[in-house]
Amino acid sequence: MDPEPERNTFRSLIRKGNMSSATAAAGNTFIALIKGAAAVMTGNGAMFASTMHSVADAVNQMFVFAGSVLAEKKPTKRFPAGFGRVINLFCMVAVIVVTIMAYETIKEGIHLIQHPIHSSGFWLNIIVLAVSILIDGFVLVKAMKEVVRESRSDAKGLAVVSAAFRNVKRAAPPTRLVFYEDLVATIGGLLALLAVIVTSLSSFAVLDGVVTVAIGCLMVLIAFRVGYDNMAGLIGVAAPLEVEERVAGIILAESFVTDIYQLRVLQEGRYYHVEGLIELQRGLTLADADDIKFKVRDQLLQDPDITDVTLGILEDNGVRNWVPAESS
Repeated sequence: MDPEPERNTFRSLIRKGNMSSATAAAGNTFIALIKGAAAVMTGNGAMFASTMHSVADAVNQMFVFAGSVLAEKKPTKRFPAGFGRVINLFCMVAVIVVTIMAYETIKEGIHLIQHPIHSSGFWLNIIVLAVSILIDGFVLVKAMKEVVRESRSDAKGLAVVSAAFRNVKRAAPPTRLVFYEDLVATIGGLLALLAVIVTSLSSFAVLDGVVTVAIGCLMVLIAFRVGYDNMAGLIGVAAPLEVEERVAGIILAESFVTDIYQLRVLQEGRYYHVEGLIELQRGLTLADADDIKFKVRDQLLQDPDITDVTLGILEDNGVRNWVPAESS
């Protein structure tokens, strides 16, 4: 029986795709075009570095959005665990793109340090960078709000910023990628703006190359951070403790459940798979025990982030096995 017969239609998959990455892809494509034009017209190295970063971001986020759409496909007989890890694979491709762009950026920065040049088009650079900072900042704010939503934090207003940094590891892989990339893009834009102002108003032309190298190094750090997270996701990683505690709370809310003998919550992309053994009150018939097991399973599946639940049942052994994380 398929409870979601429309889930694999193209339109439904697109709707379920990660909107943060789609918005970021559109924004960074526009930013890359105007930055690229400005870099060609002015010869500014920091603008070139910022352009490379925006190109990398746009390509990455297009990849990531496509991956987030494919990851929403329902399980098949050949792939019974679903396609959740597809997004991790797409994010790894994005990491390769960022690494290549970072290399080119650092190489150009070293060249500008060795052979400084005085760029032209001061106001053009200022306007383009200001527009790009505004767009990247807007996308970053949207990514922060998405992090807060996916991590089920109740932060509002300015508290969203701190909540996003605290809970970014609990967000879906594409949302994490957008968050990290646009954080660096915004910082890189501010650095490039500083370089344009200083090099135009002084003779310290070497700062252009220094900032270019700095932006390239930031890209390397993001590539490492995102690559590490998604490598763990491809291998198979345990869900955050907060998610495990939420699952345990749902199970123990059933009055006939006395304990959790064993519990494993595995993260697949942005979804979770639950496997566990639960202990029930003594004296229940097999039919009653089965009914309770299926009731608990159905309650877990009501959580939109949980796609698969496998539970076994045991009679209460009189020993307390489940200890909440905050008590351990």
